Amino acid sequence: MSPAKKRARSYDPAKTRAAVFAQFGHVREAVRGLTPEQLALPTRLGEWTVRELVAHIGMALTAVHRALDKPAPPQQDVTVVEWPFATAASSTAIDEFTRGLSAEHSDLDAYLTGVDETLRALLAEHPGSRLLATNAGALPLDDYLVTRTVELVVHTDDLTAAVAGLEVPYDRQALAAATRLLADALAVKAPGGSTEVRVPPYAVVQCVEGPRHTRGTPPNVVETDPLTWVRLATGRVAWKDAVAEAKVSASGERADIGDLLPLMA
Repeated sequence: MSPAKKRARSYDPAKTRAAVFAQFGHVREAVRGLTPEQLALPTRLGEWTVRELVAHIGMALTAVHRALDKPAPPQQDVTVVEWPFATAASSTAIDEFTRGLSAEHSDLDAYLTGVDETLRALLAEHPGSRLLATNAGALPLDDYLVTRTVELVVHTDDLTAAVAGLEVPYDRQALAAATRLLADALAVKAPGGSTEVRVPPYAVVQCVEGPRHTRGTPPNVVETDPLTWVRLATGRVAWKDAVAEAKVSASGERADIGDLLPLMA
């Protein structure tokens, strides 16, 4: 079976929903203890402060609310693995919306609590098969929730990087789903079977055109940990820096995948 014809990965809807709420809960707990001075700290996201980053994390979940407010599309026209490639086109609108939310909600704990409560109510009301009009195209609700694990994991990492000493836990299932979706996106961007990318314990994908490996040790192997992979896929860490710092091991003439990264900008 060719890489392009492999069966799409499936995600357990119940586990995905639990992961979204668990990771969001970790963020809420961390934010609850931040001081005004910490909320005013800069982040690695352009001109956003920690306050704006936190507002954006809430916004990432209320994207579900906004999509459910719209009529359901007539049919699904994209798969979840295509979502990472659609995010850059909305960056300007996201920035403006985030700044508005930050200014509007002075009490971030109350804001995030409200997001949690309303999302739970919406998910109890709507089936996972309900189609949503998203920035990537029409996706089922259950698939779109997988993309929310990426948003939550990525921005949890941004939050931790911005506030010295802050350690926000990662829900295992949220990190697994984010890792797998971004690994599968790489395989879509560079279809092939010459290079094996390993992100233990969550994902292994084949990618890059060239001679296909069939048995034994693959000639081209990339291996890294889940958080480093998420950072590479989203541009938080450059490939050359991750390799230089031994965060990534890459062996074989087709193992340099730096030109394929980031997948999201």
